[in-house]
Amino acid sequence: MKTVVGRFAPTPSGKMHLGNVLCCLVAWLSARSQGGKVLLRVEDLDPERSGADYERQIEEDLRWLGLDWDEGGLEAAEGRYCQSGRSGVYEQYFDILSEKGLIYPCFCSRAELHAADAPHLSDGRYFYPGTCRNLTPEEAAEKAKKRKPAWRVKVPDETVRFTDLHYGPYAENLAAECGDFVIRRADGVFAYQLATAVDDGLMGVTEVVRGRDLIGSTARQLWLQRTLGLPSPVYGHIPLLTDWDGRRLSKRDGDLDLARLREKWRPEEIIGMLAEAAGILPAYRPVSAWELVPLFSWGKVKKGDVRLPEGFGQ
Repeated sequence: MKTVVGRFAPTPSGKMHLGNVLCCLVAWLSARSQGGKVLLRVEDLDPERSGADYERQIEEDLRWLGLDWDEGGLEAAEGRYCQSGRSGVYEQYFDILSEKGLIYPCFCSRAELHAADAPHLSDGRYFYPGTCRNLTPEEAAEKAKKRKPAWRVKVPDETVRFTDLHYGPYAENLAAECGDFVIRRADGVFAYQLATAVDDGLMGVTEVVRGRDLIGSTARQLWLQRTLGLPSPVYGHIPLLTDWDGRRLSKRDGDLDLARLREKWRPEEIIGMLAEAAGILPAYRPVSAWELVPLFSWGKVKKGDVRLPEGFGQ
């Protein structure tokens, strides 16, 4: 039987908050409950948003919480598990897409992309209409004199289907619900969709657990993996964690970050609170992560947003 390989892939753009911890906890429990391994990958693609201090703090917080990993992290040789050191790998797969005739330069500005009259889907997400898809080489060369392009991938009129570990069957038509998406920014940084699809395929990840706000990325990543000849994991998306007023937690706002919580709470208290809030425990009690392993099942995890108990963290 194939060994389950789960992963946690934080972005070191700030201190971990409890929403990040909940995602890591469920990913860790799902893998450990199947006798599997856990991989820690640092998704530090954007040098302007990422910081080494945050990377070290994330690892320290995970160890403090008792959430260990078998591979990866900052100490892994040659930056193998840090995306900032893997540009050469992404370049190879970017070239494969180019050879297949699937990428093209996009010169649209941010203002043009988010203009009021730009096409949007029913949930408010921006939809790229293919403005630059059919530029001639001469037109593209002329535009390149004024602006560096981002690079988009041409998606087919195809419905990608998968069965989510938590939410069940899901389907998305790439052309109708996604549109051509960016795989490399104008500054040369590779985009999340390409880097994550490639890394999950190459690193042997068999199970991806992440917040349900990323479920829309899954069809894109499955299609990229298939197009690039890479294996695909199974996906499980979990509800988002909100504060006691129903507001989503954010690194940007410094909500309930671990540095502050560690001053008042023991790791077993934080793990127990999250496990009870998510439905893994029927009632609150301090508990270690390893004590939860035999108790975990996807059927216990709530479908709707997980709300923290009132006053927690104050």
